[in-house]
Amino acid sequence: MLLMQPLAAFNADARHAIRGVLCDIDDTLTTGGRLTAAAYGALERLHAAGLSVVPITGRPAGWCDHIARMWPVDAVVGENGAFWFRYDHAKKSMQRQFVDPPEVRARHRTALTAIAADILAAVPGAGMAADQQYRETDLAIDFCEDVPRLADNAVQHIVALMQQRGLTAKVSSIHVNGWFGRYDKLAMTRRLYADCFGIDLDAARAHYVFVGDSPNDAPMFGYFPHAVGVANVRAFAGQLTHDPAYVTTAAAGAGFVELADLLLMDN
Repeated sequence: MLLMQPLAAFNADARHAIRGVLCDIDDTLTTGGRLTAAAYGALERLHAAGLSVVPITGRPAGWCDHIARMWPVDAVVGENGAFWFRYDHAKKSMQRQFVDPPEVRARHRTALTAIAADILAAVPGAGMAADQQYRETDLAIDFCEDVPRLADNAVQHIVALMQQRGLTAKVSSIHVNGWFGRYDKLAMTRRLYADCFGIDLDAARAHYVFVGDSPNDAPMFGYFPHAVGVANVRAFAGQLTHDPAYVTTAAAGAGFVELADLLLMDN
């Protein structure tokens, strides 16, 4: 049972202490697979107000390069914590930090290709994620983005097959992601803030908001005292190891805009 409070319970004193916003992308910023003008505008407004903005996503390195360069963000954590990217606009230089070195990533990609073939053969209707070719570190199996939605038991079968092959497996709102290693979104987020901003996030976590929507966001929900779920997080009732503190009234991108409006109310 979800124990989340409505977003209105996020009191003014706590809001005024917020220095930055960390956000999932799929079905948190996006709505129906699209990034709306309102959600992108909310990112711009938060950034312009002096808040740091960092997407924390399962999306691939190829996308994250674009996001770090082109979006009004300070950095991005991608592939569920495999790396952080940060673009230095003054130096026109992309900074990249991965968990694993290039030779390890190459070896893992070979193994992941074989695992993918086995999963697709074993789970009718599952598909390779359309963004797989842009990934550096993980395997993404599509269960509803570009294929008809699979039943929950099929999704759990994918998870089990990944785990049997030694992968860490996490369910997002659209994919099951699997990778070698025990890193996650939270571990790389903490590393990013130490590396790039000189911030001990353990000590400063009350000054940051994380907003997300699905089970792979649960470590972030449990870590940040002011974590927020957009309304569609309720679809995962009983599947979250940690609940966010608050839930928006609106779903997906509109829920993100709702949070941004609240944080910027007094600015």
